[in-house]
Amino acid sequence: MPVGLAAQVGATPAVATVAPATSGSVAGQLTQLVLGLLLVLGLIFFLAWLLRRVQNAAPNANQLIQVVGSRQVGPRDRLLLVQVGDEQILIGHTPGSLTALHVMNTAVEAPASARPATPEFAQRLMELLGKDQKDKP
Repeated sequence: MPVGLAAQVGATPAVATVAPATSGSVAGQLTQLVLGLLLVLGLIFFLAWLLRRVQNAAPNANQLIQVVGSRQVGPRDRLLLVQVGDEQILIGHTPGSLTALHVMNTAVEAPASARPATPEFAQRLMELLGKDQKDKP
């Protein structure tokens, strides 16, 4: 009987050491999941910042066609004012089409306080982060 008793005593501590390892494993997995999520979110914000820097680095002065301004008129519809040479064209943009609404022979001067046209996602992201587009050089 002492051998059977020794086997039971030896088995009991093994079960006791497995139970804390399982709960620690769950906490470790949860920590790893949260850290991975934070890493992915950080990577997304870094890539958005990098994309904005790369887009601003491209010289816009040499472009023949420039977007002077844009205005959101619906969830998926917008108006674009495009400069082509000395003429400006007002364009209606919907998900399925682009329509020239009006051609202006004389250019409309944009107010100095007007912000440059930015992609909708970048503009919303900047609003959520509380940063102002006017601070950009």
